[in-house]
Amino acid sequence: MKLDLALRELHRAENSLAADLLKVADWHKVDHEIYHVARDLARWSQQHVHELAEIGPRYGLHLKDDSEQNSGLLATARNKASELVGHRPEPGLLLLADLRHLYRAAAGVSLDWELLAQGAQAVKDAELLALTKRCHPQSLRQMRWANAMLKVLSPQVLAS
Repeated sequence: MKLDLALRELHRAENSLAADLLKVADWHKVDHEIYHVARDLARWSQQHVHELAEIGPRYGLHLKDDSEQNSGLLATARNKASELVGHRPEPGLLLLADLRHLYRAAAGVSLDWELLAQGAQAVKDAELLALTKRCHPQSLRQMRWANAMLKVLSPQVLAS
């Protein structure tokens, strides 16, 4: 059985997505919608990391529940960088690049949830399947938010 590989990769991807969402929120905190929504979406990924870490031992994995290690000195540095970026002439282009990255990362996470769901069905693991049904819709929502923000912001950024 290779479900441990899928669990490990999903755990890594969710952790990375949570960190990326928090970075984007901090870098673009002058845009209140980006700041607040990205932080809310990051909490979803942090919860997914926690739940994956809890189920990991059933598959011989000891996954770290390090989903909330994004504070301290790095967060302070990101906040300062956000203030500087807000004064540069091309913050819109930087935001579009960040949103493109978030969209691709969320799409990868969504795909990983889908693969894990298929594996859970194959081995008839009802608990793992329930986890995928709980978490996958949230990863789809993260992807749709990034896509929607790209659609809203790109015309004004690219046409200016």
